[in-house]
Amino acid sequence: MNLFNKNIYSDKKIIQDGEFIHIPQFIDLPQCDRYFDQLKENIYWQQEEMKIYGKILPFPRLTAWYGDSQKTYSFSGLTLQPNRWTSELQEIKEKVESTVDARFNSVLLNRYRDGNDSISWHQDDEKDLGNNPIIASVNFGATREFQLRHKQTREKLSIKLSHGSLLVLMGKLNHHWQHQVPKTKKTVGERINLTFRYIK
Repeated sequence: MNLFNKNIYSDKKIIQDGEFIHIPQFIDLPQCDRYFDQLKENIYWQQEEMKIYGKILPFPRLTAWYGDSQKTYSFSGLTLQPNRWTSELQEIKEKVESTVDARFNSVLLNRYRDGNDSISWHQDDEKDLGNNPIIASVNFGATREFQLRHKQTREKLSIKLSHGSLLVLMGKLNHHWQHQVPKTKKTVGERINLTFRYIK
């Protein structure tokens, strides 16, 4: 691990049943603006649907799944086939990998068009992710509130994820904590979130 990695890990937050790192300015502003525009334009965004209590409802956000070939991802009754890496996704992935000293082979992208778009309480603990997975989240666009909730104690934490920030969830956190991005009545612009992960 190089010196930069060591500095990053010295800022690791240790909480009950988990660990995380939050870097508010992981990518500089000019690059953030470029990536944001490229991701809006070049990603194959989908309006996926889910079945709840017998009703088919659209996800309250747009999504996309990119990664190495054959790395499918299943959640909420969906099984996604990976699109091929774009040049900008590859660039961001390599920057994240060199910083957190981890390897990723896929990324789930979420596009929140306004404050009505959200993601409800869930946890990234699918079997394909293995034990104690590292999930690295890179954010572009509007600042949104990211909430964590312990499954047993119901303790809550809140983190503001801004343009160019990085959040890394690690240790046992993804097994013991749920997280969400709630709706907001505030007027907010678009946000694009990339969650890098390693599918076994």
